[in-house]
Amino acid sequence: MSLHSTAASLVTLASEGGEHGGNHESLNPYLTGGGALFVLLLLLWVTTRFNRDR
Repeated sequence: MSLHSTAASLVTLASEGGEHGGNHESLNPYLTGGGALFVLLLLLWVTTRFNRDR
């Protein structure tokens, strides 16, 4: 498969989903962002607990 045919098929695939706008109705952006923030803060806390040599 050449680069040109791969790019053409990706453009076709991307243009088919234009009606939906890309947002899924069941995904709440505030809940998703809050969950990601919580996970990142939890990972930061765990990392700082294991790095006690400072």
